[in-house]
Amino acid sequence: MRWKLAVIVFAICIASIASNGQGTSYLGFDRNEYPGDDQLSALHQDFAFIGYWLNNPPGARANTWTGRRAAVEKIGLGFLILFNGKTYAQLKGREAAELGSADGMEAVASAKREGFPQHAVIFLDQEEGGRLLGPQKAYLYAWVDAVSSGGYRSGVYCSGIPSTESSGETVVTADDIVKNAAGRHIILFVANDACPPSPGCVLSRDLTPGHSGTGAAEIWQFAQSPRRPNLTNSCGQSYASDGNCYPPRVSPDSRLHVDLDVALAADPSHGRTQP
Repeated sequence: MRWKLAVIVFAICIASIASNGQGTSYLGFDRNEYPGDDQLSALHQDFAFIGYWLNNPPGARANTWTGRRAAVEKIGLGFLILFNGKTYAQLKGREAAELGSADGMEAVASAKREGFPQHAVIFLDQEEGGRLLGPQKAYLYAWVDAVSSGGYRSGVYCSGIPSTESSGETVVTADDIVKNAAGRHIILFVANDACPPSPGCVLSRDLTPGHSGTGAAEIWQFAQSPRRPNLTNSCGQSYASDGNCYPPRVSPDSRLHVDLDVALAADPSHGRTQP
């Protein structure tokens, strides 16, 4: 009987571990500018991973992240590898699929230059919400195919906020992308900073990507800097007086504001070269 009891206890322990593991989530952040080597240790006390740009972030004329991968990994942070995609205005009237393929190959080349391992996940930054138009879809799926052909995995950062069309139909960009993916496996990094479901600029370890409203999401951006007043009225007090979100160990005087993320893994892009 003793061995039977031992087996039962062991099974209960394993079940408990598996159950607890399913609820594990990790906090991270992203921002357009590299925070500086001197800030990484303090940031790692609260965050497991960091957004890392492979090309110029939206609105930027330069990429301050270039060459910083080793410093980030040395501190112990995981990665959320990002590539800034083209807007509809940049695609309109052009061969969108060709541009998507070219940018996908550029993302792969940049990831290799930065030292990210094969099969890491690169997320295309798709800033525009609502239902994607024809050129946007052609660009996005060509980019996904090029990245996959280059030996990396593909993800997309996109809106998880419902958008109402003139017909009255509600569309979520993340759902629209998956629905039209034609069998492609695309990992979703969704943005939904509306309160609720977002708690605002709060480091809550009870959050999971599933709370974003997009069930398939593996990463959720739940706070942005600066905050969007029309979406964050009920949680506006959680942001600084200038409307930005600052990490708890960083003074607002530093101007080191961030967007807050939560993921199912401490290294959501699997970008680390060491365990």
